[in-house]
Amino acid sequence: MKLHKKILAVAIVSLFSSFVFAKEMPQRLGIGIKDNTSESLPSLAAIYHLNGLTAVTGGIGVDTKKDNSKFQLNVGVRHVIFHENQLHYYAGGQLGLVTFEDPTSGKENGFEANILMGVEFFLTGLENIGFSIEGGLGLSSVKDTRIRTFADSPTRAGIIFYF
Repeated sequence: MKLHKKILAVAIVSLFSSFVFAKEMPQRLGIGIKDNTSESLPSLAAIYHLNGLTAVTGGIGVDTKKDNSKFQLNVGVRHVIFHENQLHYYAGGQLGLVTFEDPTSGKENGFEANILMGVEFFLTGLENIGFSIEGGLGLSSVKDTRIRTFADSPTRAGIIFYF
């Protein structure tokens, strides 16, 4: 039974991969959503591809919940390492400011710096929508200084619409 599940999984991945392809993005602006900060906060994101290999990124997230507010602002850079047939594989960095509040300790401010790697892929028929998943290592100074690993799950992937 386990072998049948593995064969089925490989078949589904193979079928899905035939609908995906890499896309050149020189001088294109993308706007969408992502969530990759130390205090999980869905954010509005922007990506501008300077050329086919390098892009600058930015994001802002706000939650004004009473006694539990959160805010984050970040900027970053990406460099495409491999242009695969089905996706872009990239590495980059991100710097951000983070503020959050909780009822017991009050308001906390700090910064974070992330080194990340990720993939972005496009589906046939939806060439202007990029789906990205990132992971990496981060340094956060909110409340206490800590080093952390982070990784998006497919259900928390970034989604960007390119103009």
